[in-house]
Amino acid sequence: MHPIFLQIGNFKIGYYGLCYAISFFIGIELAKRYGAKKGLSKEIIEDYAFVAMISGLLGGRLYYVLFNYHYYFSHPQDIIAVWKGGMAIHGGIIGGLIGTFIYGKKKKINPFLLGDIAAGPLILGQTIGRFGNLANGEIQGVPTFTPFSVIFTLKPKFYQWYAYYNSLSPFDKMKYKELVPWGLVFPNSSPAGMEFPNLPLHPAMLYEAGLNFLGFLFIWFFLKNRNYATGTVWWSYIIIYSIIRFFVSFFRAEDLMIWGLRAPHVMSIILIVISSFIIYYLNRKKS
Repeated sequence: MHPIFLQIGNFKIGYYGLCYAISFFIGIELAKRYGAKKGLSKEIIEDYAFVAMISGLLGGRLYYVLFNYHYYFSHPQDIIAVWKGGMAIHGGIIGGLIGTFIYGKKKKINPFLLGDIAAGPLILGQTIGRFGNLANGEIQGVPTFTPFSVIFTLKPKFYQWYAYYNSLSPFDKMKYKELVPWGLVFPNSSPAGMEFPNLPLHPAMLYEAGLNFLGFLFIWFFLKNRNYATGTVWWSYIIIYSIIRFFVSFFRAEDLMIWGLRAPHVMSIILIVISSFIIYYLNRKKS
């Protein structure tokens, strides 16, 4: 696990950027094929992909900054320092939605149709992107010996338990055995290694990558071929990803917090409820 894919002098190509570049180009090709079946030109899809990408990046960054306003209020110069990390997928989804509606209105295209086209490529891109997170040693999970009674509870309980663990003697620490055998130890220079040095962690980014890929298969080979109302595929993606993120967040140690709860849990529930009502309304109206 190393963040740099290629380095020549001071020129560096990171795995993270490479993964998202691959995701972007694969996503565009898939979207072009699906868009052609819906009567949209390649040029429209390419322009839309650029708009969705930029609005998604802006939304993801703004969301992260707002949830960490105490830090960024004191360090405003870091707001644009995206190379230091700090993106949030729910903010990216919201930003992408806003960009989709603006672009759809400008081009007189149903934004829900654009969303249907984007859903499959987007969740596939998220799948590939998580391998970039793996290389960076970020989106770290909790230690694999963490009791499940601590993992599946409010986040503060984990840190209370972890403080207790760190207060133990080396002999008492050895009594804690791994609950699962596939924990990953990250370099101490990585975010995961700095927070949990030399400890095997749940590979939360790989959990999400695997579930995202299953979500892509369901959307691309089943859902998009059904005779549902326009917009159903997109809002189904929102539900699918929200369920995935809700589950994986139990194992993540670095999730944002809101009202003492994991922010992804709060946002996932809100998005699932909203999306379910929209899908019901769209298909009832169609029938």
